[in-house]
Amino acid sequence: MKISTKGRYGVSAMYDLALHYGQGPISLKSVAQRQGISEHYLEQLMGTLRKAGYVKSIRGAQGGYTLTKDPTQITVGDIIRIMEGPTAPVDCLLTDAVHNEYCTRAKTCVTRGVWAKVRDSIDSVLDSISLADLAKEEKA
Repeated sequence: MKISTKGRYGVSAMYDLALHYGQGPISLKSVAQRQGISEHYLEQLMGTLRKAGYVKSIRGAQGGYTLTKDPTQITVGDIIRIMEGPTAPVDCLLTDAVHNEYCTRAKTCVTRGVWAKVRDSIDSVLDSISLADLAKEEKA
């Protein structure tokens, strides 16, 4: 699994909002400047995060974005899955809308267990780090 700029910048933007959590709406321009992200690209990323329910936008002169949850309740894994999709390193671990196996050989594949362990390890690490944890590292 390779994380694209979409995932990395999504985490950076959410981290920035976590640093300023409770201070009111934060402008896209200020987040873009602090994180070194194009304001136009950041706008697209925030749209994705807003649709997923992790940020809300406030219009007006004092507007901007805020987190919808406390930073302790949002993990890096949450953000990566929103921005990138499933963390499965191979398609055979994916299921469709009614939980049918994506691959017809999934039940008999010898290596599928290896890929499941890789996915589970990635998820474990990403889900063990909250935005609050990242913010604490910044302040330390």
